[in-house]
Amino acid sequence: MKKIILTGATSMLGVALINECILNNTKVIAVTRPNSRNIDRLPKSDLITVVECKLDEIHRLKELEKDSYDAFYHFGWEATARNVRYSPEIQNKNIGYTLNAARVAKEIGCKMFIGAGSQAEYGLVSDVISPNTPVDPLSAYGVAKYASCKLSSILCKEIGIKHVWTRIFSVYGPHDNDGTMILSCLEKLLNGERPSFTKSEQLWDYLYCADAARAFYLIGKNGVDQSVYCIGSGVAKPLSEYIIKMRDLIDESLPLGIGDFEYNENQIMHLCADITSLTRDTGFKPMYSFEEGIKKTIESMI
Repeated sequence: MKKIILTGATSMLGVALINECILNNTKVIAVTRPNSRNIDRLPKSDLITVVECKLDEIHRLKELEKDSYDAFYHFGWEATARNVRYSPEIQNKNIGYTLNAARVAKEIGCKMFIGAGSQAEYGLVSDVISPNTPVDPLSAYGVAKYASCKLSSILCKEIGIKHVWTRIFSVYGPHDNDGTMILSCLEKLLNGERPSFTKSEQLWDYLYCADAARAFYLIGKNGVDQSVYCIGSGVAKPLSEYIIKMRDLIDESLPLGIGDFEYNENQIMHLCADITSLTRDTGFKPMYSFEEGIKKTIESMI
């Protein structure tokens, strides 16, 4: 790819995708919130052009010079914190933002629109999850992601631009959101504190952000029109194994509070992505082990 547009550029995945683009000498139009407090996360490179634009004014991107962009990656999403994921009014706005982004992508010359969905679209599933697994979202966030998927797919077909939707599983790494299991666990362990957990019997699929970024880059190059791809490692292990590995990388003598909490109602006990179609269409395979990804995450925190 020669040139892409990316909303949500200062997010964990946004920064990781920009780094992947730099490795491949791909130019990036990085769309950020005005006066973003995270602007310093963006790497310094002549390949990056920063454009400030709020999600509710995404139509302003039409002012960009019309060009032959390879892909429009829409990572921007308003209100991702857990306390607002169940608000229908707040999450509903994101559907309109997604559709506006797709329209802009077509008008300024993008060949493909790539949306960032979520495993939350599936709800409670007790088996490996593929793009064809029936969806049954439990949160307004998951419903809005699924609605954005279907409506942007219809719109892109109507206006004549390729459409790919992704469903992101548990991605971790530098610049992860506060409160995630991995980040909160690492913070406590690095401070010598005892982190608390449930029994952690859940089978979970984790993917390092640089691997996820490479998956997205390959989708931009080789993704099949009107496809849905699951973004994960394709391997699930008990959550307790990940917790113990994180502790051992920091200090094997630190205590762990596995079993301190009861499971929440509607606790997901099995989360594993089927990446067969992603690998078949794009050639993607994870490169980083969990330990390697955690080491790099720790390095970014100290």
